[in-house]
Amino acid sequence: MGDLSRTLMVLGVVLFIVGLCLPLIGKIPGDIVIKKGNVTFMFPIVTCLVISLVLSLIFYLINHFR
Repeated sequence: MGDLSRTLMVLGVVLFIVGLCLPLIGKIPGDIVIKKGNVTFMFPIVTCLVISLVLSLIFYLINHFR
């Protein structure tokens, strides 16, 4: 099996698992939401950090088992 096909299968499994977990997680505490009148400003800093950590771990594992 080629490297590209293996990588795509792993990515598909990871996306499937993330898709299953999203409804369970809901809103992650720590995200900044400011509401003033009819204007809402959302800054998902904690969500960005979590996504960065998970992607770094996935790419590390892919590189490690290559």
